[in-house]
Amino acid sequence: MIIVMGLPGVGKSTVLSAAAATDYKIVNYGTLMFGIAKEKFGIAERDDLRKLDHEKQKVVQAEVGDALSKMEGRIILDTHCSISTPNGYLVGLPDSILEKLKVKRLVYITAPVSEVMARRGSDPSRVRDAESEKSLQAHDNYNRELLLHYSKKTGASAEIIYNRQGKLQEAQEKLLSLLK
Repeated sequence: MIIVMGLPGVGKSTVLSAAAATDYKIVNYGTLMFGIAKEKFGIAERDDLRKLDHEKQKVVQAEVGDALSKMEGRIILDTHCSISTPNGYLVGLPDSILEKLKVKRLVYITAPVSEVMARRGSDPSRVRDAESEKSLQAHDNYNRELLLHYSKKTGASAEIIYNRQGKLQEAQEKLLSLLK
């Protein structure tokens, strides 16, 4: 399994679209969570996941971890290092989940926060809370710390890919080179 992470709005899914032509299956952690949370807790929108209280989120995360641990083949897990909630950051991949997964590589996709803010503002498909540049930079910094922890916990190598404005192909090529 290769885990690809990034801040919401960094262009992670767009970078990952280059992997669609490979033999990897792309699995979206948030989509799995939403399906479980919708069934268990009746949430209506995927963006409501981050508003669930932490105990409910942990229940959903545990079920997703079980499902992921049973998946076979070459998997790319599309997820977030952490989720900004009304009560602070929630770790996206708790140790209890990481311990169940066979992680080969960790990839963190990032970009300057001003570019992330611009992308968020132009994406009508998602309902995101407004964040200041300072808050978004703090979230990115927190995620980089988690990337190190995830690497230490799994023994997997970690890589950072910069998805700069106008440099999508470069970011996609870097990702594809890591999948070989």
